[in-house]
Amino acid sequence: MSENDTQWYTVRLVLEPSQIDAAEDALFEQGAQAVTLLDAEDHPVHEPGPGERLLWPQVLVEALFDHPPALDTLASELSAAGVLVEASALQTASLADRDWVRAWMDEYQPMRFGAGLWICPNHIEPDPAWPRVIRLDPGLAFGSGTHPTTALCLEWLDGQDLSGQTVIDYGCGSGILAIAAALQGAERVIGVDHDPQAIEATRDNAQRNGVADAIEALLPADFQPEPCRLVLANILAGPLIELSDRICDCLAPGGRLVLSGILETQAEDVAAAYRSRLGEPTIAVRDGWVRLVFEG
Repeated sequence: MSENDTQWYTVRLVLEPSQIDAAEDALFEQGAQAVTLLDAEDHPVHEPGPGERLLWPQVLVEALFDHPPALDTLASELSAAGVLVEASALQTASLADRDWVRAWMDEYQPMRFGAGLWICPNHIEPDPAWPRVIRLDPGLAFGSGTHPTTALCLEWLDGQDLSGQTVIDYGCGSGILAIAAALQGAERVIGVDHDPQAIEATRDNAQRNGVADAIEALLPADFQPEPCRLVLANILAGPLIELSDRICDCLAPGGRLVLSGILETQAEDVAAAYRSRLGEPTIAVRDGWVRLVFEG
């Protein structure tokens, strides 16, 4: 390692989800430059719903330091926070210097959905031959196309001609589905989300993709349901069931409703919440996740 290189250090520990906030506070207090949450075992978890942070049953917490961490002090702080029983539970390692942000971004490459819809990060120039491109970087608001439920919705949208239609994206997150709908010809797209950060992300991403005039992003309190020909809702099974009447009220007679964010084991419960008003859905499955499409 040259004299200009920086030595980095990691500290790892496995915690319960309820311990995460206290652990993060203690790690940052002791000088951590970043804290990453990872799956400690092998449990899939959906992108968080509006205003939520969903975690695995056991979470691997990895803190990155630009100096050797004082393990005794760190162990004492974590113990005082009630998240560490034994100092031996802390795992440490040293890392060579690198551009961590660039390395992370390099892992985020263009993705195609259906025949002609692409998601392309801003650090890569899209191929001029790609028919429709959404420029989107990974960020704090969920929805970058990598999760099976988002992919299922994007693939469905790629095959639709939405020319002149009004579309509602309930739980818009990053705005990825709203933008895709606009690129498919929708004249007006209304994105709804409980998280103000998601509203900001949707507006920013719509601006970057040249469809800001077609997309309106609203908090639920500012949204008045109106009948339209297409409603998208890629959230979670619980909210989909709880909001079934409100979501159905957004659908015009003969319209289509696309639901996702649903595990296979939850599909029947979600379908049952809509069946009396919309009949039987068409079902698509990927990696244990489900997309339901109702024809109103």
